[in-house]
Amino acid sequence: MDDLTSPTGREPALTAVARADGSPPRALVIGATGYVGGRLVPRLLAAGYRVRVLARHPERIATFSWGDSVEVVEGDASDPDAVARAADDVDVLYYLVHSMSAGKGFEDADRTAAETVATAAAAASVGRIVYLGGLHPDDVELSAHLRSRVEVGETFLASGVPSLVLQAGVVIGSGSASFEMVRHLTEVLPYMPAPKWVRNHIQPIAVRDVMHYLLGAARVDADVNRAVDIGGPDVLRYGQMMNGYAVEAGLPQRAIAALPVLTPRLASHWVNLVTPIPRSIAMPLVESLQNECVMKNHDVDGLIPQPEDGLTPYRRAVRLALTRDEADSVETSWRDAEVLGVPSDPLPSDPEWAGRVAFTDVRTASTPATPDALWRVVEGIGGENGWYSSPFLWAVRGWMDRLVGGIGLARGRRSRARLGVGDALDFWRVEAIEQGSFLRLRAEMKVPGLAWLEMRVTPEGDGSRYDQRAVFFPLGLAGRLYWLAVLPFHGFIFSGMANRITAAASGGDHEPTVEEVDEPVSETVEQIGQSTSDAA
Repeated sequence: MDDLTSPTGREPALTAVARADGSPPRALVIGATGYVGGRLVPRLLAAGYRVRVLARHPERIATFSWGDSVEVVEGDASDPDAVARAADDVDVLYYLVHSMSAGKGFEDADRTAAETVATAAAAASVGRIVYLGGLHPDDVELSAHLRSRVEVGETFLASGVPSLVLQAGVVIGSGSASFEMVRHLTEVLPYMPAPKWVRNHIQPIAVRDVMHYLLGAARVDADVNRAVDIGGPDVLRYGQMMNGYAVEAGLPQRAIAALPVLTPRLASHWVNLVTPIPRSIAMPLVESLQNECVMKNHDVDGLIPQPEDGLTPYRRAVRLALTRDEADSVETSWRDAEVLGVPSDPLPSDPEWAGRVAFTDVRTASTPATPDALWRVVEGIGGENGWYSSPFLWAVRGWMDRLVGGIGLARGRRSRARLGVGDALDFWRVEAIEQGSFLRLRAEMKVPGLAWLEMRVTPEGDGSRYDQRAVFFPLGLAGRLYWLAVLPFHGFIFSGMANRITAAASGGDHEPTVEEVDEPVSETVEQIGQSTSDAA
């Protein structure tokens, strides 16, 4: 396993210290659905804390195994009222929000959110703030993302609330963006033309050690208010990290050529093309590697003792992460990070959008397969299993998305068998799921409009019925032209999906009859005509 051997097995000395009245302390986690936060919460619970989380989408919390064990306050870090409610009666506040995938204006957004949280924490007399920032050198010009993280840390240190800023570099663990970047850069090409930063020294840290320091930070003396560096036991060049991965993955060592012509922007485009990491996330990762990121001191050892079994060496961290992936037991993943610039509002109910221009493609099919068998196929769609129709067309659409800076199909899915609200699924995201019967996906590819795909399973006689609906709200003329351009392919893609999903559920020996409920061409022409008439 790439994390703690068990939530409590590795950290017996970091259990919660009861309040003076004997009650357990309360921890507030902001960023609980993120890569680090989603792993920290169950460890806080196991250590004896009462845990409260601040979440924009409470339904996302319900998808975690620990969802029923925490108190949820709806809102985000920039909402003063929500933060004030969340910070009430809190002993330690964990701030695990950052702008890895943010666009323009992210520095202002980061600053506003940090100031809002700092103000609320001070007003509520929170005992301690713990912030996970970024490892960085001094006296150099930092990238915008690193500069923003430094500023957030300084905001907390000046808040009047005792704060501990843990500054970490590359985090290695199953599902981490840094690990996936190392992994795919190593696996894709036997010869690696790479930016010159592959020669920079990096001090990676295993995610299990990040958990150790975060848990320990809650027990640091009340008078401590400072930033400290954290890192693993190895200092490596980035190129050595890639070849270290190759050894653990059973791959040949890679020849690496450092090219000074690859600027951070060009390098992020290159990473976007050869790895599943989208450009919006690749850019801050690449920027953070422009300078050598090594611990300047080990002052943290005087505040939080190292784990009894020592810090995790890099290659062991890689080995443990690979084991997690093979066992399909990845707790959290970069894939589930929210992507800016894509729709965040759910699909309106039909009566609400019936008067809008909305193009649909609806298919239905019957199969002798049981509803459970059909649902297993539906829930397992995407990722390694594909989309059950026209793999070439799906691949082309994925590459088109990557070429314009989108996510593409390579993002895959965190679990091969399970889905929950908020999970990423190739260039879709799970917006709604009713186990055994209904799945709605919201598109996160770059399109001139908003798109959703719904799949429903219902019992029918001795078998089951499969209903599939694609919904597209076009944005202007470009959206209407886009729908017309892809319309000829829908017969292959959507009809093929319904056909093969139901065939797969019945073992492949039954050829279902797919009924096209709505005629896409007629509907499209009619709605475009209506839209044109309204505009006139």
